[in-house]
Amino acid sequence: MATYGSTLRRGLPRRPGAEPWPPAGEAPVGAASAAPPADEAAPTAPATATPAAEAAAPGETVTAAAATPAASAAHAPAEAPAASAAGRAVRRGLPRVKGGEPWPPASATATATASSVAAASETATTVSAPSQETPAAETAPTPAAAAPATTRTVTGEAATVRRGLPRVAGGEPWPPADYTAIATVVTDEVVAEPVDGTTEEAAVTETVVDDVPTAQVAASGHDLSQPLPFTRTVWPGAAARAPRPEPVEPKRIGPFTRGHWAGIVVIGGIGLLYAVAMAVFAVRWLLSLEPMQDFLATYPGEYHLPESAPVGFPAWLGWQHFFNVFLIVLIIRSGLMVRTEKRPTAFWAPRRNPKGKISVWLWFHQSLDILWVVNGAIFIVLLFVSGQWMRIVPTSWEVFPNALSAVLQYISLDWPTENGWVNYNSLQQLAYFTTVFIAAPLAIITGVRMSGVWPKNAKTLNRIYPVEWARKVHFPTMLYFVLFIIAHVALVFATGALRNLNHMYAAQGSVDPNAYADNWAGFWIFVGSLVLIIGSLVAARPLVLAPIARLFGTVSGR
Repeated sequence: MATYGSTLRRGLPRRPGAEPWPPAGEAPVGAASAAPPADEAAPTAPATATPAAEAAAPGETVTAAAATPAASAAHAPAEAPAASAAGRAVRRGLPRVKGGEPWPPASATATATASSVAAASETATTVSAPSQETPAAETAPTPAAAAPATTRTVTGEAATVRRGLPRVAGGEPWPPADYTAIATVVTDEVVAEPVDGTTEEAAVTETVVDDVPTAQVAASGHDLSQPLPFTRTVWPGAAARAPRPEPVEPKRIGPFTRGHWAGIVVIGGIGLLYAVAMAVFAVRWLLSLEPMQDFLATYPGEYHLPESAPVGFPAWLGWQHFFNVFLIVLIIRSGLMVRTEKRPTAFWAPRRNPKGKISVWLWFHQSLDILWVVNGAIFIVLLFVSGQWMRIVPTSWEVFPNALSAVLQYISLDWPTENGWVNYNSLQQLAYFTTVFIAAPLAIITGVRMSGVWPKNAKTLNRIYPVEWARKVHFPTMLYFVLFIIAHVALVFATGALRNLNHMYAAQGSVDPNAYADNWAGFWIFVGSLVLIIGSLVAARPLVLAPIARLFGTVSGR
């Protein structure tokens, strides 16, 4: 019996102008093992016919064991290439996944070998018996017999192809659904003519599976899987061999990247400017109406204070104002650090309770809170002792319509006539009252609830005032202080910077709103305070805070 192993599909050459790879003599692993030994596949017929041959009836077929030496001679050329390629393994390529083993796996070699052996054992070569019984001596050819004539017939039929991974991300499995392998059946008819004139035929069948689309073979008339019939002149550039860099995930700030935030700021800024412009036009049109003109005449934006109300600002009020700004800015900065800090770099613990560790930023925040509360308490006492409370505490219900009038005048960009040295407008009065008597106490009460000062074992008190409520109120209160500072500073510079700075920092002013317009004393004091505040913000870091915190407790790295 003659069995041919599966042939390799030849691809493009490895070098320009070379022959297709692999070479013509290559055979897949297992080809040699699939071919049976010469003494088993085609035994040499003895000089005399075997008993089985003699007992065969006319027209019967016998197995390859009874084949003549002519058939054995036809098998020899097929066994030689298989034997020569038996030790040649299939070249393994790159892995299919990153970090995997080369493809095909090492186990595929043994599988291919076993499959080839099984296919070889199932293949049988049938030999047609002579039409009439002849003696064994007559059927055996002599060594001087002529060379046999061979006729090859090639037929094809579709074979199932196993589909694998897609070649591009998101694509369909490869090969495509219409990609069909061609099972080529090659039949060799060997015609031997012994010297006595008798003729014997031996049919040798070889099955070769080629992974070729049926449509390509039918349309072009030739196998497109074979190398091109002309010399290749175009080659891929260096970019085709360069590895593709892995995409880098952009850094995110919250749910968005920096580009997203930039787009939000630009689009939001444009939308805000558009909304402000529309509001200005709408309010200016509204104030041009006669009813609104009468409203502005009745409520100009401020009402008269009581006769006992003081005029001007004392020096202590300017110092209190500076300390309040200095502390509130550092409190906001340290509070944001406590809120966003994931892993503290340093810890502080009281000497009497080493286990009560907190981060250095939290210690700094709570220490500033204590100083701010002390400064606020002194401010409230002096406010009521000096009578300055009447400037920020409403004393008439007219404060509300006058506050509305002030809002409309601010939006229309026609600033209300005012002189803070004598009296605030109603909108300022309500804003200062809210900040001093509502926002500040809320910040203190919620801060104490979240601090270590609050008794943890007071179950009834904790149930009445849970810490979750304190967290929900404390952070919005901080946002209110931020917005108040931004609006306050903007209006100070927009409504007369030199005059307002002289009032707050230099304690200089006059009943005449145009007085001290060219005095820069308050401005330079303001610049000095601003430098001190910025320097404190830069210096506020664990490296500087740790030595200060060590004076009041124990500082450790963990």
